[in-house]
Amino acid sequence: MDAAEFRKSGKQMVDYIADYLEKIDKRQVFPDVEPGYLRPLIPDCAPQDPESFDDVFKDIEKIIMPGAASPACTELETVMMDWLGKMINLPEEFLAEKGGQGGGVIQGSASEATLISLLAARTKTIRRVQSEKPELTEADIMGRLVAYASDQAHSSVEKAALIGGVKIKKVSSDDKFSVCGSSLKKVLDEDRASGLIPFFFCATLGTTPCCSFDKLFDLGPICNKKSFWMHIDAAYAGSAFICPEFRHLLNGVEFADSFMFNPHKWLLVNFDCSAMWVKKRSDITSVFKLEPLYLQHQHQDSGLVTDYRHWQIPLGRRFRSLKLWFVLRMYGVRGLQEHIRKHIRLSHQFEDLVLQDERFEICAEVVLGLVCFRLKGSNELNKELLKSINEAKKIHLVPCHLREKFVLRFAICSRVVETTHVEFAWQHISQLATDLLKAWEQNHHQQHQQ
Repeated sequence: MDAAEFRKSGKQMVDYIADYLEKIDKRQVFPDVEPGYLRPLIPDCAPQDPESFDDVFKDIEKIIMPGAASPACTELETVMMDWLGKMINLPEEFLAEKGGQGGGVIQGSASEATLISLLAARTKTIRRVQSEKPELTEADIMGRLVAYASDQAHSSVEKAALIGGVKIKKVSSDDKFSVCGSSLKKVLDEDRASGLIPFFFCATLGTTPCCSFDKLFDLGPICNKKSFWMHIDAAYAGSAFICPEFRHLLNGVEFADSFMFNPHKWLLVNFDCSAMWVKKRSDITSVFKLEPLYLQHQHQDSGLVTDYRHWQIPLGRRFRSLKLWFVLRMYGVRGLQEHIRKHIRLSHQFEDLVLQDERFEICAEVVLGLVCFRLKGSNELNKELLKSINEAKKIHLVPCHLREKFVLRFAICSRVVETTHVEFAWQHISQLATDLLKAWEQNHHQQHQQ
């Protein structure tokens, strides 16, 4: 959709909203659809090829409005999470369509998804331990619970533990910045011997610092055997799993209790849209379920409806699945795959440019759309380079630490980025590096003379 089409479609949508408000008194105040009304009205998977805005727009009145607002909001979300799950080839036990125990929900952020998973795991473990050892109080058990995550994991995991009132320990990653089974097993054995109770491990697929991947096939069986929760955070990388050539990065997800990624990061869906699936939804709903009279409804115990207020922290929720529905239909699976592939091609283009300059080094394997690089030299030199880059305001980079090294991160993000932008960015970085190295050499020479 170009700018002219966007203006036309925007006006069309505004006119629809205005007409709706003008004639709102002609509509029913409460829908009369039955649970499950929406699923038969739409395909059971996302289209492979793009559909027009007009085709999607027509379906608002036909499919959505008969169930406005909450029935349509809930039912479209349930189906969209199945669409998305199928696009990344999630195991069927995570989907809702066949009446299994799993299902998906759209959270506001990866932070929320991690927190929900940790709190569910905490409650599940407390109940299990109390059933085995009735003499232990909840406070006794809480004081011994421990969560785990990679030393490369996002800070949101640590924050979840802070909010959940439990200890968290970082598991050492290997030379590729991945957590392997032996590292996790070692810390688990030590903690159990000390009387602690491991209950939650957050594996990361596509870490924030360098897009590394924890080894699910090593980690999953350990978590399953020891009966503690494995959550997978694939906030950034998960979108790439819609491409068959990158789906292997998700192998081992079958061991997980919960899994999430953010379509709002790399799948062209506006913030906020954090897709989360659980293998057994009752593990979540049994923790957060409250039924005051003013929230009760006739279908709540029928087993026919999904009640997302029991899947999340807030009570109210936005109609997030509507924008996901629009994006999946207007781009189609093939369009979204090409978007991902283009970004990854561009990241490798930047990697090649870096490798052609002997002053620089690549600091981690380039798997998806992130390139970690630096000038060969001190951390202070690279800090100065980053400062020069960001102060020039031509491009913007965010750094990380990989072990003892201060590293620059070049991430392909924009929907409209092209080869020319990557070439411009590298020329800009290269020239600033030249200027910086010259200034450092002159400064060193002057200090030597003194």
